[in-house]
Order: sequence, then structure tokens, then C-alpha cells
Amino acid sequence: MTHKSIRIGGLARVEGQGSLLVRARAGQITGLELNIYEPPRFFEALLRGRAHTEPPDITARICGICPVAYQMSACQAIEAACGVEVTGPLRDLRLLMYYGEWIESHALHIYLLHAPDFLGYDSGVAMAADHRPHLERGLALKKAGNEVVATLGGRAIHPVNVRVGGFHRVPARAELAPLAERLRRALDQALATVEWVAGFEAPEVEHGYRFLALRHPQEYAILSGSVAVSDGTEFSAADWPVHVVEEQVPHSTALHARLDGATGYLVGALARYALNGALLNPVARSAAEAAGLPPVCRNPFRSIVVRAVEIVHACAEALRVIEGYAEPDVPYVPVEPRAGVGHGISEAPRGTLYHRYRLDGAGLVAEAAIVPPTSQNQARIEMDLRDLIQPRLGLPEAELAALCERAVRNHDPCISCAAHFLDLHLDR
Repeated sequence: MTHKSIRIGGLARVEGQGSLLVRARAGQITGLELNIYEPPRFFEALLRGRAHTEPPDITARICGICPVAYQMSACQAIEAACGVEVTGPLRDLRLLMYYGEWIESHALHIYLLHAPDFLGYDSGVAMAADHRPHLERGLALKKAGNEVVATLGGRAIHPVNVRVGGFHRVPARAELAPLAERLRRALDQALATVEWVAGFEAPEVEHGYRFLALRHPQEYAILSGSVAVSDGTEFSAADWPVHVVEEQVPHSTALHARLDGATGYLVGALARYALNGALLNPVARSAAEAAGLPPVCRNPFRSIVVRAVEIVHACAEALRVIEGYAEPDVPYVPVEPRAGVGHGISEAPRGTLYHRYRLDGAGLVAEAAIVPPTSQNQARIEMDLRDLIQPRLGLPEAELAALCERAVRNHDPCISCAAHFLDLHLDR
């Protein structure tokens, strides 16, 4: 048969809506489009004319799963524009809050969205019938992460305690003691998670990824650092617009990003691990070795193991921050408005998140640019799909469609963030 169509009503177990169109003729793929068709959300336009204090609260509404990432990148961009750097205990509290988000987001993805692929279930709920203890462990991990975010942010979803320069209120040391007890249990649960997912059978696939992630000399980068690329390129946040340029493609409301003129680079857990693995907390590094992870993992189906290792890292580092915490004298550093341009980059659970703001003399936002992880990864996901599908075009259509969905879920895309997945149509 030279012509065939496959349709999937909607990609399950990802955040957002999209579709996939594949064209094949004479056994060769002639076209592949990952269509992100959610309407644009216009956050960059909404920010114009707002006071310099407002972007952290506004951009947090972009995502209910990773609002901390948006707040941290926004804060750092505004602070850079105003010539302020947040250090010491206030930076430590930001790190702690970010670790909470990594824990809850990765736990959600691993247990409810990704593990069913490996165990043969349509959903996490269906999986619970046979794997209840595992699912309960995942929910406990997610709750632990939520508690960290709520303690620092005032609530777990769209936190309200973050402000430019720091926090509206900082916790007393005694307030963090219950978190530490909770995180000690979470660390054990995270280690058990690594052991569990390391046993999953994954397709033997490797891609020649060009990785991009933050790099920090003293830590497994999450909050700040320079931008590193696996080809040896390294540049500052201020040079992001020189190296990363977005362009509209006809089939997507998400922009595609080009890195130094080329599409198809990858951000996220695999990139962070490849570029920063030596700086993982020792407990997480040992867990990675025990799980059989190589220093660089190029199999996207094994990304579930890397995310589990990052949960271990986040739990262990959160405990370290709490142990060394000394309450700061003030909850925030004053950030006086001035005209200027500021760049802020941090590592959202799904990858590198960039913000840029231009302020006028009154401190109002004159221009805003936000580059989320999923829009950066969209072109690379299309390349993954092409490489995966081409040698398997002869598979039964249901099996091929399921494999395509798995390939997309490997990257835990947050499509609503990118709309600034899967109705599969295979046209043979």
C-alpha cells in the first residue's frame, strides 16, 4: 500500500494539545510536522507597560506545573536590568524553592505520565491497580515537592511570596525543620524511584544530540550560570540573543529556535546531565552509576532515569540548604527601577528558560521576550520522530502511533508554555 493515514484523537499524558503529521512515499518519510495548535497566549504583550515588579507574578501564570521557573528567570532578568544581584541566604532560599519544583514536576512526569508507557498501561490510574505502592510513592514525592514550594512561596501553585529582589517574607529556621524531615523521607523514596525506573526496558535508540544547558562552576546548575553547549560553545545570559534566534514555522503556534543558525538542539534533563553530571550531589551521582547511566545519555527513552536521578539530587541539595540556612536580615534586596535591558536564565524541569526585559526610565516594561524549553525542543523532537519512524514504517499502524506518542513523552513537553500533542496523521 502506497498511501495510508493514521489518526490519534489527542496525545495523552502531556500538558497541552498538538498533533503529528507524517508523510511517506515509497517507504521514505517525505514530511514530518509536530503541530502545536493551541492559541497564542500573548504573555509578552501583556507585560508591556507593566511595572518592573510585576513580571514574576504575571509570568508564573504561564504554567501551573513550573511557575517557580518563570518567577526565577523573570526576577533575575529584572534584577540584571536594574543592576542588582541576589546572593547569600536569599539565593539559597530561591534554590530551595526551585528544588521543590523539580521534585514535584519530575515525580508527576515519571509516575503518572511516563511510567505507564514502559509498563503497558493507558494511564497512571490504570497502572495503580497493579502497582499501587509505586504510585503512592510517586504521589508522596510530588507532595513533598509541593510542600517545599508552598513553604517558601505561600502556596504550591502560582506562588505569591516571590518578589523582585527576594521574598515578601522569609521563613525562620525553625519553620524549615518539618520540611527537612519530609525531605529525608523523600530522599529514600527518590532513591527507590531510580532503582525502579532503571529496570524498565527501553528501545535501543541513540541520537546525536547537540545539548544546551546552564553551567555553574560550583553546582549542578539550576538557578544561574553561563550557557554551555556540548560542542564547546559557552556564552553569557546577555549573549543569548546573539546565539539563539526564534522563527515562526507554518505548522505551529510555538516558535522554533535556532542555535547559531542550526535547529535541532536539545535542552532538559539529558542536556543538564551530559554537561553537568560531575557536579551532581554525591548521593545522586552514586544513584546514576548504580542505575547504569553512562556519563552522557543519548537514549531519550532513558530520560526517565535521568529525571529520577535529578529528584535524588534535588532532595539531597534541599536538605543541604536547610541544614546551612541562616535567616537573612531582610527578606529582599531593594531593586530600584532604571532604564536598561536584563537577561535571566534558569533551568526549568523541562530545560533552559530564558527571559529578557527592556525597562524604560520609569521602570516600566517596554519589551519582553520569553523562550520556554518546549519551543526550543520542538524541532529536535521532530528529528527524533523522523529517526525513530523511518526504519519502522512497516510496523502495524497502532504500534507505530503508540511509539510516536512515547517518543514525544520522552521530553515531557509543556505545550501550553510553548504556545506563545497527539493527533497523528500518517500519509503514506
